[in-house]
Amino acid sequence: MSAPAEVPALVSATLDLSRQRGFITSIRHETGRLLAALAASRTGTLAELGTGCGVGSAWLSSGASKQSRVVSAELDPSLAEDAQRIFAAIDNVDVVAGDWSTLEQYAPFSMLFVDVREVMEEIDVLADLLETGGIVVLDDFVPSAFWPPIVDGQVDSVRERWLTDERFAAVEMLIDPYASLIIATRR
Repeated sequence: MSAPAEVPALVSATLDLSRQRGFITSIRHETGRLLAALAASRTGTLAELGTGCGVGSAWLSSGASKQSRVVSAELDPSLAEDAQRIFAAIDNVDVVAGDWSTLEQYAPFSMLFVDVREVMEEIDVLADLLETGGIVVLDDFVPSAFWPPIVDGQVDSVRERWLTDERFAAVEMLIDPYASLIIATRR
């Protein structure tokens, strides 16, 4: 990947927390850089559904304008508390302890980052949380050379639904040989 090896200080702090907590499911730097680039094009409220240690929120914050707001929800109260400490000095980032639906009060969103498979299945709810022109980024797909997409011998119905839903203009992007993500814009 042709990108600087350095990451923003806030991202580094969240990666340190990930290592301390043994949290190994943080996003790839390539995904993070994409989130930052997309966040830079957005105004209003951006959200991450599934904070973990805050790596995704840190990348969103690194690209977002100071006028934008980043909100994130983490189900594990202890993990949410650790992430809240990291973002305490960042005025436009809020981490909420609770499941992803606790963020509905902050909608509509100009951008959503979803890194939880069960949440991706809620396409109707997520569509209603986005403003017209809002972008959703869905992470952690296994690339498939077939249509419909086949993973482990079965159709990936979540991916198929997002890529064919008429409410969205959507594309799947290869992040590395073993990972892809979906970017969908609400019509």
